[in-house]
Amino acid sequence: MVELIRIPLNDIVSKIKEKTGLSEQQILEKVDKKCQQLAGLVSKDGAAHIIANELGVKLLEHGGRQKIKDIFAGMRSVEIVGRILQVYEPKDFTRSDGTPGKVGSFSIGDETGMTRVVCWGEQTSILRDLKPGIIALIVNAQARDNNRGFKELHLSEQSRVAVNPPGETVGEVKERSQAARKAIKELSEQDANVEILGTITESFAPKFFEICPQCNKSAKQGNCAQHGQVTPNYSCVFNVILDDGSDNIRVVFFRNQMERLLNKSTEDILAYRENLDSFEQVRSDLLGHIIKVVGKVNRNMFFDRLEFVAQLVFANPNPDEELARLSAQA
Repeated sequence: MVELIRIPLNDIVSKIKEKTGLSEQQILEKVDKKCQQLAGLVSKDGAAHIIANELGVKLLEHGGRQKIKDIFAGMRSVEIVGRILQVYEPKDFTRSDGTPGKVGSFSIGDETGMTRVVCWGEQTSILRDLKPGIIALIVNAQARDNNRGFKELHLSEQSRVAVNPPGETVGEVKERSQAARKAIKELSEQDANVEILGTITESFAPKFFEICPQCNKSAKQGNCAQHGQVTPNYSCVFNVILDDGSDNIRVVFFRNQMERLLNKSTEDILAYRENLDSFEQVRSDLLGHIIKVVGKVNRNMFFDRLEFVAQLVFANPNPDEELARLSAQA
């Protein structure tokens, strides 16, 4: 199955802005106008692609080495060089056919950003040679989006990792920038890595779905597009309405962030799948609770509304920090 390359709207806008000198507002106006011209036949992302093409802006450089900021989900044969930031121990798992598997990961960065690299099977042996601070060359990796919406690279049998390759240098690694605080009314469709603070005014029952135990992607009726028929694990999605006084928005939590929000284990969360009625008290207890969420804005095409996808949640924001923020703004 071929995975399409997905370039987020804000990245398309940034690339057009960089290459043409147009302001973000001018570009978004062109995108909206194109959507109107095509009578809703394309999304804003699609319209932005058309605008880039009309302006002669190349969004992707095919072939050759990439910088981390220029990697997008769906890209194959990715080659990067970067500095190792952290190495994580590999974990063993059992496939649906009973055979053992292994997965591990490490993080790597360059002058433009950071990303996680996932190793499968025999590729996990490279983790023994990696230490924070060394330079690594990665060849023939595949880019995907993870469950938190961040891009990551996956190594296959055809991938190669070279440690401290001769002649390669990496400048100062650009760490992920701190999320910018915004009022809900200020959120726009291209926002990513933004932070909101608000009160939960409504919550909904979680919805559970099947995922592949190897890649954590959808495995409806036990069928994974990449790994075929599997014995699925389960994940879930949970929504709340968050209000900050300026407006409200639906916030979407996938299982990991749902666990952080509720301070519950994976086992606790999955137990609700068998007894959803027992979740009613949890929903009730959340009402009126103030939380801080870092994430990105997506448009729900089915309901034609903006939603906020949680990538990190703080269930108990520090009141002293919030007071200091208000004082600094005064």
